[in-house]
Amino acid sequence: MDDSIFHENSPEKQPEEIAMEASIRPQTFADYIGQAELKTELQVYISAALARDESLDHVLIYGPPGLGKTTLSTVIANEMHVNIQTTSGPAIEKTGDLLVLLNELEPGDILFIDEIHRLPRQVEEMLYSAMEDFQVDIIIGQDEGAHPVHFPLPPFTLIGATTRPGALSAPLRHRFGIVSHMRYYNQEELQQVVQRTSHVFHSQILDDASLEIGRRSRGTPRIANRLFRRVRDFAQVYRQDDCIDLSITQEALNVLNVDECGLDSIDRKILQLMIQFYNGGPVGLSTIAANLSEDTTTIEDMYEPYLIQQGFLQRTPRGRIVTDKGFKHLGLTKQEDR
Repeated sequence: MDDSIFHENSPEKQPEEIAMEASIRPQTFADYIGQAELKTELQVYISAALARDESLDHVLIYGPPGLGKTTLSTVIANEMHVNIQTTSGPAIEKTGDLLVLLNELEPGDILFIDEIHRLPRQVEEMLYSAMEDFQVDIIIGQDEGAHPVHFPLPPFTLIGATTRPGALSAPLRHRFGIVSHMRYYNQEELQQVVQRTSHVFHSQILDDASLEIGRRSRGTPRIANRLFRRVRDFAQVYRQDDCIDLSITQEALNVLNVDECGLDSIDRKILQLMIQFYNGGPVGLSTIAANLSEDTTTIEDMYEPYLIQQGFLQRTPRGRIVTDKGFKHLGLTKQEDR
């Protein structure tokens, strides 16, 4: 099985994955695993807003894919006892689309925009006055009959989520009063995620098996849940047993080409490419992407962060470099320069 289980050419989630995530999604902070510091901060802001009977300040959530940004926004809405409208940057193609969404909000409601860095420019500019003054001005009519109309909005909270905070324009970024950084999960937190998911799916998994899945899940709950589902399939087919133990877990993950550090075939291809053809680098991002037939954004956003976070890869002004740890992980030795 050579294809990556972790990555797709597009970051868009599949319908099956969306349905699965909805079924296991926690609804309150009490059920939300991980991100302890972030949860503590948000609980303070939510309690203060509720005490003042005000809408929550606008929130920007950023971090790598799969850490639970959408889930966190739903939890915030539930804790605030308000409704939430969910959309994404690419889905709002024109200002009229945004106006329809804003018009459906009640006082205090939340508008959640995933991939907010992909908003069209004209839509983003309309958001400025909506966020600051809870109003927008729209043009009615055409040519000589065109005239501006003042459109008031109820107080609302915009929650924007992005994997690329640097891609946001400064005017939009500065309008968020709360900026929250989601970090990779540790193995123990991911073990809890797997155990919770197994409980929701009425499956039994032993502690060492759930820890093994957590260890190979790249610090990401979405990946932990994907791996759990695949391991559960192996246990059902090959063991005909609902109880998932360590041996079937390791067997399944090995078939899926997920190694003990959570690297899959694509991750290893990146490192192998850089070592085989460039002696570990430095190598330019565009060169790596061309060799793998991927676009640079996919490499930079979906593969690199974990490789860098785990110490297998380094960014330098001259390009990417495989570290000694990366060479050792693949069992390779760097050739001395002559």
